[in-house]
Amino acid sequence: MRRHHHLVLLACLLVLVLAAAAASPAKPKPSPSAAVARAIAVDFVRRSCRSTRYPRVCESTLVPCADAVGRSPRRLARAALVVSADRARNCSAYIRGGGGSTAGGASKAGSGAMKDCSELARDAEERLRQSAAEMERMGRAGTPRFAWSLSNVQTWASAALTDTSTCLDSLAQAKGGGGGGGKEDRDAVKRRVVAVAQATSNALALVNRLDPAPHRRLL
Repeated sequence: MRRHHHLVLLACLLVLVLAAAAASPAKPKPSPSAAVARAIAVDFVRRSCRSTRYPRVCESTLVPCADAVGRSPRRLARAALVVSADRARNCSAYIRGGGGSTAGGASKAGSGAMKDCSELARDAEERLRQSAAEMERMGRAGTPRFAWSLSNVQTWASAALTDTSTCLDSLAQAKGGGGGGGKEDRDAVKRRVVAVAQATSNALALVNRLDPAPHRRLL
């Protein structure tokens, strides 16, 4: 009899436990782990880079920004503008610091090309920084403010890309002098300017993807 009484008590306790479990609210599903979230963000960056003219450059420069970008096309475009501005700053600093030195006997034309490129790279940096700042003020997509800001960013980024083209034209027209490696100096600067141009082209392509208008083109 006592054994039967104990079994009844255990059964009652089991029923109470099951009832309490059923009545308790369902626990929310755990959020994706940091590793999964990063993998999703990296995949987003890589897929977005396919729309650019230099996808490998795009991936190598923007995948490190994946955590901050998440899956936001706007944050990705802004990150690309900042990367381009940093490259332009480094290019200008390289020339001013003597990386494009003409002290070894380069021609007057070569010296002029270096000076032009330094100024153009600095101008490109300013335009790209201005573009990145404007991205922060764009507002909601579809509003007049958004359209105005997007147009500004497209104009300024395009002007920065023109700066790089002008610099490359100036370098191509310059003739190196004898002795101190004017050609080597120009080639070193050219590599840096090309890097700026490629990053800027990619940034502009990503900016253009924000445009709801159907006409989009790679630059």
